[in-house]
Amino acid sequence: MSGVPSDNNPKPKEDKMDEKKQINLKNLIELSGFDITLDEEEQFTKEISDFLEYAEIINNFEDNGDYDFDTFPEKPLREDVALDSELTEMLLKNAPFVDKTGYFVPPHRRKSGEEEDSAEGENRDDDARDYEAVIGLEVHAQLTTKSKLFCSCSTEFGKTPNQNTCPVCSGQPGVLPALNAEAVKMAIKAGLSLNCSINKKSVFARKNYFYPDLPKSYQISQFEEPICSNGYLEVEVDNVVKKIRINRIHIEEDAGKMIHVGSPGIWGAKASSVDFNRAGRPLIEIVTEPDISSPQEAKEYVVMLRAVLTNLGICDGNMEEGSLRCDANVSIRKKGESKLGVKTEIKNVNSFKAIERSLIYEINRQKRIKKRGGSIGRETRLWDEGSQKTILMRTKGESSDYRCFPDPDLLPLTLDEELIAELKKNIPDLPLVKKKNYMENFGLSCDESRLLVTNPYYMEYFENTLKYYDNTRNAANWFFNEVLFYLKMNNDVIHFDPPVFAGFLRKIDSGEINGKIGKEVIKKSFESKINPLEVIENSGYKQITDKALLSKVIDEILKERAEEVIQYKNGKSNLLAFFVGEVMKETKGKANPALVNEIIAEKLKV
Repeated sequence: MSGVPSDNNPKPKEDKMDEKKQINLKNLIELSGFDITLDEEEQFTKEISDFLEYAEIINNFEDNGDYDFDTFPEKPLREDVALDSELTEMLLKNAPFVDKTGYFVPPHRRKSGEEEDSAEGENRDDDARDYEAVIGLEVHAQLTTKSKLFCSCSTEFGKTPNQNTCPVCSGQPGVLPALNAEAVKMAIKAGLSLNCSINKKSVFARKNYFYPDLPKSYQISQFEEPICSNGYLEVEVDNVVKKIRINRIHIEEDAGKMIHVGSPGIWGAKASSVDFNRAGRPLIEIVTEPDISSPQEAKEYVVMLRAVLTNLGICDGNMEEGSLRCDANVSIRKKGESKLGVKTEIKNVNSFKAIERSLIYEINRQKRIKKRGGSIGRETRLWDEGSQKTILMRTKGESSDYRCFPDPDLLPLTLDEELIAELKKNIPDLPLVKKKNYMENFGLSCDESRLLVTNPYYMEYFENTLKYYDNTRNAANWFFNEVLFYLKMNNDVIHFDPPVFAGFLRKIDSGEINGKIGKEVIKKSFESKINPLEVIENSGYKQITDKALLSKVIDEILKERAEEVIQYKNGKSNLLAFFVGEVMKETKGKANPALVNEIIAEKLKV
């Protein structure tokens, strides 16, 4: 029949994409209330077009079809969507929108999140320097137990994906959790070290949210009644000590690990997979009050917190493996004000540098928004290490995102005073106390002391060396300047024990080897993985202390340098160092300098 399309003669599709790409965005830009350059307008137009292209591709997916991710543009979605641009965010947030009545609402009537003030009331002409940052941190520390929090699965890192799982940690029906007692003890130790009150009763709760890495669709955590509360940790920045209050420490289970292709987050990834080996691992979450006022303070807090946890032996502090993870909550407010601003949460912060850089970026981003007259939204943002920016993940409502209620499968956790007192006996000093001790009683510098207290391996090695060698300053010079230099350069471990290192130092003190040879010995020791004492023995590095042998070498040099000898005897006494240098050169640095100096002075005595 004519006029009826058949399978052989399909009706051509209208090219809606071309129509969408021809959308004139000038009205949107004008209504947003901002003057922008032509380049910025072109950037905005391109991002909107790219966004529409993605929307068209996604819209054309069949509900139950096999998706060919190769049809996506080469760049991951996170780089193409409009919300990845600060300018675009500002334009969209301040553009007119349709309210419940169906009418357009102009930008000055828009409200965002908890803010009740209009954009006009944001003092759009204020300088960004009038604002200060308010920061709070949530640090998740994986505990070093051998098994998970509520089951007997191994916590060993690096196993085949989904190998360390069972019906309990994978959320199968009909199973019951059994609490790991060792994890409870570790949480108590953390609380005692951080000056917290240990609560005799705490309650486990179900924290409900839906995400692929959470097999049960809830996380067992502690909500209203945590195991520890009201503590603090002191940090030092620019020679000023500040007390950072800790609101709470609670025990919870970890989620699985998501792996994304083409994006650091699930939004925009071409494909995602999940490894449940990490699901159910015991964590403690340490939540500060909003006492931190700069990115530098935040970084130093996490550095010192890591030192506390690693010295306790309850967390290995490996941020690369995710053993220590940090989420930051940051807002800005006018200097002098006490009311907190609308906070933004930053996730995916997995290094000390990232903590500082992400906060610097986010604080500046918020200041720029305020300066333009915009309003800060309640958002969760992702730190992208590649672009060095925070990227919008999701917006938040005014109330908590989670529905928490007591876990019916777990009894309240009750602690007795005897257990707490027993654990308290073995709590080490806090980092700043140790640092002060190293500086005052060991004569170490501020930087040397800080390096020891923030690295328990270095601290243990150095302290064990001093059990066999009593010259602290000499030990520090060789340890910090030579041993750690090659250790860091080779990303290695110290392959010789403290008693061997002490023996090496004694050989320098006794004159068997000099400082120059000692440096060469340490270098060769790290290159060959042979301990320094064996390097000295095998390489013939022993210092020449035979007076007769040295006297013979000196006689030859003085004979060759007759003119300099005459000058020396005529009063040019600084030539003594020249003669000593010639002897050291002749003996390839093996001669004992003090003995050489003595013999030459005796031979040239006027």
